[in-house]
Amino acid sequence: MGPLLRVLPVGMYAGRARVLVERSLLVNRRAWLTIVSGFCEPLFYLFAMGVGFGSLVGDVTGPAGSVSFVAFVAPALLAASAMNGAVYDATFNIFFKFKYAKLYDAMLATPLGPIDVAVGEIAWALLRGGLYATGFLTVMLGMGLIASPWAVLALPAALLVAFSFAAVGMACTTFMRSWQDFDLIQLALLPMFLFSTTFFPLTVYPGFVQLLVRCLPLYHAIELMRELCAGVLEAGMLGHVAYFAVMAGVGVVVSARRLGVLLLR
Repeated sequence: MGPLLRVLPVGMYAGRARVLVERSLLVNRRAWLTIVSGFCEPLFYLFAMGVGFGSLVGDVTGPAGSVSFVAFVAPALLAASAMNGAVYDATFNIFFKFKYAKLYDAMLATPLGPIDVAVGEIAWALLRGGLYATGFLTVMLGMGLIASPWAVLALPAALLVAFSFAAVGMACTTFMRSWQDFDLIQLALLPMFLFSTTFFPLTVYPGFVQLLVRCLPLYHAIELMRELCAGVLEAGMLGHVAYFAVMAGVGVVVSARRLGVLLLR
């Protein structure tokens, strides 16, 4: 396949990014436990905060009215699950491949270009985020936390969320200089996870804080998941989708340009 790729004009080869996904599948086939372990964190939060703490809280107000605390928290953790699965793969793993394994230098010696590398790696992170989201949706279904058939749309929505976070995560990774810089990733993810209405409604904040929270990407993901799981379809949902479409587009463009600058100079 390698010699064939070299004789094909770059513009005629379709699906080049697919080879990066295939490579990731082959590399990780023996590390499946590491991949699956990332699904456990939101699941632990669901049982600890949703079931345990929820028994003390009682009902809260959701998109369709009063719901149990665990039913309020579950869609938010679904969004967080998609985010975590995508971000961690698009940051730590890509940084290692870029700085230490020098994998992309070899790839760009083939007809693969920076955009192919960016899309391929983001697609793999998307698959990982989608895997977490699928598992979490299955748990929610088993616990009776899905109130509407429209919740089936939560899976493609989770894939969009995962793709967006993966794209931005990869773009940020191209600016990282050392492993210490990844503390900034945690500094961004943890507050966003805690304050994006994951465990309590937006109305508990003062007005100016509500405005800041509405700017966070995880907030839009959580609102989208809650409305779909509750069967509440509103025109405002298109705003959440547009937010992530723009976020994904910017992430892919920045990732491709940065890879081109760093690897083709």
